[in-house]
Amino acid sequence: MSDRTLTEATAPASSRHVDAGDEGYSKDLKSRHINMIAIGGAIGTGLFLGAGGRLAGAGPSLAIAYAVCGVFAFFVVRALGELVLYRPSSGAFVSYAREFMGEKGAYTAGWLYFLNWSTTTVADITAAATYAHFWSLFTDVPQWVLAFIALAVVLTANLISVKYFGEMEFWFSLVKVAALVIFLIVGIWLVATSHEIGGHTPGLSTITDNGGLFPSGVLPMLLVIQGVVFAYASVELCGVAAGETENPEKIMPRAINSIMWRVGLFYVGSVVLLALLLPYTAYSSDQSPFVTVFDELGVPGAAGIMNLVVLTAALSSLNSGLYSTGRILRSMSLAGSAPRFTGVMNKGKVPYGGVLFTAAFGVAGVVLNYFMAEEAFEIVLNFASLGILGTWAMVMLCSLHFWRRAKQGRLERPSYRLPWAPYTQIVTLVFLATVLVLMWCDGGVGRTTVMFVPLIGAALVGGWFLVRGRVAEIAAARD
Repeated sequence: MSDRTLTEATAPASSRHVDAGDEGYSKDLKSRHINMIAIGGAIGTGLFLGAGGRLAGAGPSLAIAYAVCGVFAFFVVRALGELVLYRPSSGAFVSYAREFMGEKGAYTAGWLYFLNWSTTTVADITAAATYAHFWSLFTDVPQWVLAFIALAVVLTANLISVKYFGEMEFWFSLVKVAALVIFLIVGIWLVATSHEIGGHTPGLSTITDNGGLFPSGVLPMLLVIQGVVFAYASVELCGVAAGETENPEKIMPRAINSIMWRVGLFYVGSVVLLALLLPYTAYSSDQSPFVTVFDELGVPGAAGIMNLVVLTAALSSLNSGLYSTGRILRSMSLAGSAPRFTGVMNKGKVPYGGVLFTAAFGVAGVVLNYFMAEEAFEIVLNFASLGILGTWAMVMLCSLHFWRRAKQGRLERPSYRLPWAPYTQIVTLVFLATVLVLMWCDGGVGRTTVMFVPLIGAALVGGWFLVRGRVAEIAAARD
């Protein structure tokens, strides 16, 4: 253990770790921004686009997969929330990993998070381009062109200031929530009145007459869990945003606690309704399941409006990814574990170097859409899932270290805590390892993705040897 780490480990409870990456930001995010960012983090592309193909594969049992993953997503964000209440930081779990696991931990957490969002950026622009093709106006426009336009628009807004990001995300999230509420109301009415949809009468018989809850067995439901995890990829975003928030100790607990009922209502509720409205075979990975329902319903313009909503969801996720990776990369850059230019801020107090660095990978996604338009979403979805698993694991490891130090009397836990610690952290880590095994068992792209894990590990080790000199130099100067 280094002298610096030893000093931090034995520091009194009143002492707080100071992260250089937290300085220079404006506190422009308000309560309404954080609440809607938390909502937006729980409603993303994984539900609006990914649910179609997964319903077709697993049937109505997909609702169970969403519920299970939702519980563990809540544990992760609740653990992060406790750390935020202990010490708000724009570096979020990277900053906490630095405090509790040293610079190697921060380096690993940061680059796993970057793997998550750099690949998610590709998934989001691919989804946006796919949605745009719904309208005849864009049918003949190549998918890669639409992907590039989506990236350019969101990137421009993200570079101006955090206030623009907050406002954009507020309205994006509001559109998503309003659309899902309308869908739930319409869906419940359709089921209650047995209103015919595309020649089919909705109701419980839609499930029982088409193979039941597990039409293809339990295994397909287990195998889709690795894709369902992707749907919750942004739940940790509110933890990153806490560093640019006024009074996070008042705002964060309310925002995080509301995630659980949102998961139950929007995710599980929506999937149950989708399964009741149409046979699971009516859905496909080529179209949002919500658009499929309104298309079959035959309401003029309804499918187009719903498609606009799911396009908004993709742009919202893209917006969030550029925002969060910019802050994480700046925290890493000022510690020496990311390129220097990713730590540079503009006049609007936006770490534009990190934002542009992530956007560069989005450009790589444009190229992927040019050569592999059909497979682009599924390929990057699996790699994003690896990044998510790694990020969630690092959050739980930080939480375990935090709990252990509190038990030793080195620091004091806030009143807002992760329940049932340390068992919650351990069970969540076991779940994440299980998801990795399921990815392997799924075969195809999933197994190929898992085979890249040793390569990703080797890249992390090699990268550490490249940056460790600069990291040690910065740490020595700081001490």
